[in-house]
Amino acid sequence: MELYMSLAIGVLFAVGVYLILSKSLLRIILGTSLLTHGIHLLLLTMSRLKTGAAPLLGEQAESYVDPLPQALILTSIVISFGVTSLFFVMAYKAYQKLGTDNMEELRGNEDE
Repeated sequence: MELYMSLAIGVLFAVGVYLILSKSLLRIILGTSLLTHGIHLLLLTMSRLKTGAAPLLGEQAESYVDPLPQALILTSIVISFGVTSLFFVMAYKAYQKLGTDNMEELRGNEDE
């Protein structure tokens, strides 16, 4: 199972880097979003894919799952959602003001 997760992480990283290297601002934002999803899967895979009971105090289970990686990933998902929404708002305002989402045209002239 960890092999499949590693392949999925590699694909997400490759597609994310490809989208970040494009000229469209929307593709750059989607590429960063895919990279963060790849990082979430990487954190989950690094903590080993285990099965077991929830770590509750009242139950007697043979094996427990470590809740720390899940908490870190949940925090990271919330932060990446906030950052992605901020990027989308900034890109929308830039498109309204300048009329384009091409990074070469957004850079402007060297004389300015």
